[in-house]
Parts: sequence; C-alpha cells; structure tokens
Amino acid sequence: MPDGPGTPWTATVLTLFPEMFPGPLGASLAGKALESGLWALECVDIRDFAGDKHRTVDDAPFGGGPGMVMRPDVLAAAIDATVAGGEDEALIHLSPRGAPLTQARVRELSARRRLVLVCGRFEGVDERAIQARELEEISVGDYVLSGGEPAAVVLIDACVRLLPGVVGAPDGLADESFEAGLLEYPHYTRPNPWEGREVPEVLLSGHHERIRTWRRERAEEATRRRRPDLWRRRRGAEAVDDG
Repeated sequence: MPDGPGTPWTATVLTLFPEMFPGPLGASLAGKALESGLWALECVDIRDFAGDKHRTVDDAPFGGGPGMVMRPDVLAAAIDATVAGGEDEALIHLSPRGAPLTQARVRELSARRRLVLVCGRFEGVDERAIQARELEEISVGDYVLSGGEPAAVVLIDACVRLLPGVVGAPDGLADESFEAGLLEYPHYTRPNPWEGREVPEVLLSGHHERIRTWRRERAEEATRRRRPDLWRRRRGAEAVDDG
C-alpha cells in the first residue's frame, strides 16, 4: 500500500485473475517505467476474502435471470482491506454502465497518488457494494468485455504515460488526440514518395508557422468528419469563452 511522500503513483487492482497482470503493462513504455520505479502495480485476489473453503465470490441474482452476481460481502471485505482513504486515492469500478473515460479524467487520475480498481466479472457486481463503498463507475467504451481487467489495463496505461519521466518527449503529449478537444493531425515520415503517395509539401517547407497552421486545420477537419460530437462540444466551449 503506497505510503509516504516518496511512494510512486500506484495502481492497485482488485481482481479474480491476478495472473492477468501486468500483461501489456509489463512491456514498452509502461513496462520500462514499472521496472524503473516511476509507478507501482499491486494485485489483490478477491477470492482471498471469501468466507468458505470453496472461495465462493458469486451467487444467483435475486429476481432471476441468467448468470451470477459478485457478492457484496466478499467484494466489500477486499475493498476494506485495501483502501487507505484520503483525497489522493480514487476508488473505481470498471463497468460498461459507467461514465465514459476521457482524456481529461485520465489527467486528473494521473495526478492522484493511488488508484484502486475493482474488476467485476459474471453478470456484474451487487449494487449495494457499489453504493456502500462509493465506487466511481468508469467505462472505456460502449461495448461489453468479459471482465474489468482489460479495461483496467487501458485506464492504467493511459495514466502511466502522463507520469513525469515516462514519455521521452513530454511536450508532444500536448498535440495528441483529445488534449485540446480535437483529434490529432496526420503524421508522415520516410520514404517519400511511397507507393505513389507524396508527403504534403507544407511539411517539407521548413516553415514552422505554416506547418502549425496546416496541422491545426487537419486536426479540425478530422474532428468535424470523424467525431462530430467532439466538434460540437468544442464549438460550444468556444462560444462560452467568447461570450
């Protein structure tokens, strides 16, 4: 459990499958940062808090229906043994019915000292546990996964890359998709030409102001075409600022 001013940013995952971690988080940028101590990963096996010899964590849903539901007593016991409390700790349940994960929320969570991530399974988690432990529900997309573990990996990776020292050129983060309410502009590199396709002339000009303008225009064009919802939100925010 993170403790003290020198403790790195920590992700604590409550799961029925601790063997799924670190998974992709043990490779590339996140993996190197984990090895170097820029962040820490903890896994808590929810089954360790079951009260019977079979380590039972689920039961049939009241009201009938398919599948099973994660028991509130077992999950609450795991949470209570894990959380430290305090403003620097966020307690999150990965769920398809949660609020959509955004880059703005990722940035907020990366500024915390610790995330406790509850990974549900089966048909879901007993609602009483969610309410009693005040779990923030977050969704990584409008689709359903077999469990919360892949979603936890997504959330952790998004946060880790924003931590100081993880990305080699942190200034580049400011131009990425969603940072300014826009999708990112297109990128090009060698060879040129390739399969008869040329790199836009402006990118070869060396004229930095023209390049910045071109990239901005392409970002706006991509956002209008591919994500009209983002574009409307951005235009609305600009109208408020101008008003």
